[in-house]
Amino acid sequence: MTTVPTPLQTQRSELMERLGRPRLYDLVIIGGGATGLGVALDAAARGFSVALVESHDFAKGTSSRATKLVHGGVRYLAQGNIALVREALHERTTLMNNAPHLAQPLAFVMPSYRCWESPFYGVGLKMYDALAGRAGLGSTEFLGAVRTLECLPTVRSQGLKGGVKYWDGQFDDARLALALARTAASRGAVLVNYCAARELVHEQGRVSGVVCEDTETGHRFTLHARCVVNATGVWVDALRQQDGEAVQRPVKPIVAPSQGVHVVVDREFLASDHALMVPKTADGRVLFAVPWLGKVILGTTDSPRHDLEREPEPFPEEMAFILRESARYLSRAPTPGDIRSIWVGLRPLVKPQDDDGNNTKSLSREHTVLASRSGLITVTGGKWTTYRAMAEDVLQKCFTSGFLEARPGGVTTRLPLVGTPEEPVRHRMCDAQGWHSYGAEAGFVRQLPGAGRDLGGGLTEAMVRFAARYEYARTVEDVLARRWRMLFLDAHRAAQMAHAVAEVLQQETGCDPQLAPFMALAKQYVRLPS
Repeated sequence: MTTVPTPLQTQRSELMERLGRPRLYDLVIIGGGATGLGVALDAAARGFSVALVESHDFAKGTSSRATKLVHGGVRYLAQGNIALVREALHERTTLMNNAPHLAQPLAFVMPSYRCWESPFYGVGLKMYDALAGRAGLGSTEFLGAVRTLECLPTVRSQGLKGGVKYWDGQFDDARLALALARTAASRGAVLVNYCAARELVHEQGRVSGVVCEDTETGHRFTLHARCVVNATGVWVDALRQQDGEAVQRPVKPIVAPSQGVHVVVDREFLASDHALMVPKTADGRVLFAVPWLGKVILGTTDSPRHDLEREPEPFPEEMAFILRESARYLSRAPTPGDIRSIWVGLRPLVKPQDDDGNNTKSLSREHTVLASRSGLITVTGGKWTTYRAMAEDVLQKCFTSGFLEARPGGVTTRLPLVGTPEEPVRHRMCDAQGWHSYGAEAGFVRQLPGAGRDLGGGLTEAMVRFAARYEYARTVEDVLARRWRMLFLDAHRAAQMAHAVAEVLQQETGCDPQLAPFMALAKQYVRLPS
């Protein structure tokens, strides 16, 4: 039996000391979401020196608020974007192979209430299978009404003609982000959360570094780099504007934020390990009901949002849409009183631009990589499934722009992330969160003090200590929102657990665990918009 390596500690004082040492990095990355972390891992795996700073916690923004799907993008088939679908399907399999404890196959069923629906959607899904080829997760099946009800026992039976079953994947987005960060660190990258990039450094009209601030102490220092990557998601334009002002060059915004709302209810509303997918609701949108970590996620919406709140709240019409459409397809309609958590993510939808800010046609894969005249590399858009391909595109941009010497790519195609077990994974992502979330490290976590003390919802004292010592956790929110997903699953229960978590965190870090702000946030996650 192979011994699991001892995890790298993430002691903040040591990380800040390393970050503060004078040196010239190959890359400094601003932003600790899926994209920035993916770039950090790819660059470190190729042997580049890398530093990454994140102003809040890793995956605090959009990257912890996905619909939890690893997918090829069925809807893009209708748009004729075959290349995008084929690449996403390939990346879907790569992700599952590199982190099987955090990303797994999931069966979806489209119920049909009109005779034409099954053949119409089924043909498209057969094409989906063909594009996946050997990377497919299972064959599309046409179902009769009886078999559809066996797969989705709580779907509305009145008028049901049948259905179509197909396969995609699901994952734990925030824990995957942590696995990326920790794997990059194991390759020599220095990654620090709660460290904000306050200003860009320019020398002779070129970006040469970043002035950073430790948000816990207020201490400022400068990181010097051959290449600076702006991977701040919906917030990329603020940094681009700063760059443009420094070199007196106008900058046009490239991001148009879109809001996605998700509602979580108890598992009994779906009572299945299959997901429900409605490709076209009454108003033309897509509806999902996805079993995830013992609950069911209902969503999602796609509404323009003009502000950039860190904790956006749903619009009343979005909540009405999700509850109304869920009632049309589930035999028992969820009510506001059934909601366990509501969370909202901002998607960085990209306005077509070229490197000089001029309008042009959209680039491939729904993401954009730009190099400014001063040398700032900006990446935004895209989706979790293709984070690895996006990272490769960013590095290619660094090479073609002359900021870094080219090195062979493909190094992350078969690079298991921290925690990947050697034996096949037996648990299902739709089951309640437990020790299996730690993969091969579960045995190590059990050896820490407090492994037998349950703080609620399956979270143990040992898990909190592991989060503080090895997973960069600093606050109660870090633990209960992203290391353990209770805030996203049941906000009321998360609030009940918060005091015990705060006590353990304070013992581990000696810092204020920010209990009061978390209690206020937990209330927001169950507050209905008025």
